[in-house]
Amino acid sequence: MTKLSIKASYKRVIMLIGLCLLVLLMSGCSHFGHYPVNATLAKYEPGYGYIGKNVGVEGNSEDLLLILSFSGGGTRAAAFSYGLLEELRSLEITFSGKKRRLLDEVDLISGVSGGSFTAAYLGLFGDRIFEDYEARFLKKNIQGDLTASVFLNPVNWFRLSSPFFDRSDLAAEYYDKNVFDGKTFGDMLKRKGPMVLINATDMSMGTRFTFNQLIFDAMCSDLSKFPVSRACAASSAVPGVLTSITLQNYAGSCGYILPSQIDLSAASYPRREINRDMTLLLDAKEKKYFHLIDGGVSDNLGLRAVEESVDSVGNIWKALKYTGKEKVRKVAFIVVNAETKLESKWDLAGIIPPFSAMLNNYSTISIVRYNRETMALLRESFNRWTNEIRIGRCPPGQIATEPGSCGDIEFYLVELNFNDLKDKTESKYLAGLPTSFKLPSGDVDRLKAAARRLLTESNDFQKFLKDLNSDSGSK
Repeated sequence: MTKLSIKASYKRVIMLIGLCLLVLLMSGCSHFGHYPVNATLAKYEPGYGYIGKNVGVEGNSEDLLLILSFSGGGTRAAAFSYGLLEELRSLEITFSGKKRRLLDEVDLISGVSGGSFTAAYLGLFGDRIFEDYEARFLKKNIQGDLTASVFLNPVNWFRLSSPFFDRSDLAAEYYDKNVFDGKTFGDMLKRKGPMVLINATDMSMGTRFTFNQLIFDAMCSDLSKFPVSRACAASSAVPGVLTSITLQNYAGSCGYILPSQIDLSAASYPRREINRDMTLLLDAKEKKYFHLIDGGVSDNLGLRAVEESVDSVGNIWKALKYTGKEKVRKVAFIVVNAETKLESKWDLAGIIPPFSAMLNNYSTISIVRYNRETMALLRESFNRWTNEIRIGRCPPGQIATEPGSCGDIEFYLVELNFNDLKDKTESKYLAGLPTSFKLPSGDVDRLKAAARRLLTESNDFQKFLKDLNSDSGSK
């Protein structure tokens, strides 16, 4: 072959490649360059789909309500949460005449950002999480893989040029294939594990958005067909690093009627806020799309999802009746808080802190202060919730509080926080780990061990275990 013909062939190949890329570019508005659109709900059916009353571990005690909350914080939070699950798996309790692993008594897990991955994986695969989650997620360079898919794959350059496809959509595809095996919330519903709430933030309103069918009913959308990967991508879409995940609002197209248990008439501030959000949710003309970003922006602990669920129905007794938990006697919250420690070394320096120090503390301050407020509000709610349950469950004027009586109810709050580690060097090290999706294997192991150690050393948790054993012995 002559040099001329080689040159001509080379030009033809270049032209062919260019033509192919042009076709890909022009197809930006097609499925190739468009995020997956959430499915419509043809007809509203109360009680349908992924809601609390349709899930639950078989044999779960009716007397115990165990709620876990996994905070945001990338792989750091995911590994810290996973350490808690390992410890709960190893603990056996005897309660209500049954001997079971404490892990099997978990009723609900609320996850944010990095914590949502651990929560979702348990919800989808159960005990399989202890076999392959570390290799598939915790000890894998997720961030490096995502970066490579953006910069080293020419096809994705053109997909990303579409206004309907961006980095978080690419991340969701990666999670779908490499972490969650293409599973949907319908698959999570079929497994009948604990209820998993994955929390994101509406970019326009700044409000929390929780993936459950009650919200999707109002949107006239079917959550059972929605990929878990996209929910986790939304929950972890850190602004500036990743982009929003977009959902379409079909409100008004399925005959949705506000459920009778949702009470929006009271004048309390929380319910006025819920009323405002629900009103906008039901107006598809005003709110055609939801652009969802990191759940940590609105609630880094995921606890507000539980508190607002109670407020939406009026009081906790109504919430327990709706979910079939009227017989509960002990309610325990275990909160895995992987928050970053505020940088305080500048308190000892007379020089003006650099811009980088100000920027680092700026976001951390708001998250830490909001976390403290959330924990305080939850703890303050316990007395009110106790009275609401006793009034709802006991005959008028006949409230009894003896074990096994109608007024036998107690709440517990356990927090796992790096600040509570006795080894302050380890505490500072773990709190200073990056919140990216990439950590050395040794750091993952240290995070897991810290969670197990904190739970064992927690006075609040030991009291909870002691009370469970005492109740069992009194039967």
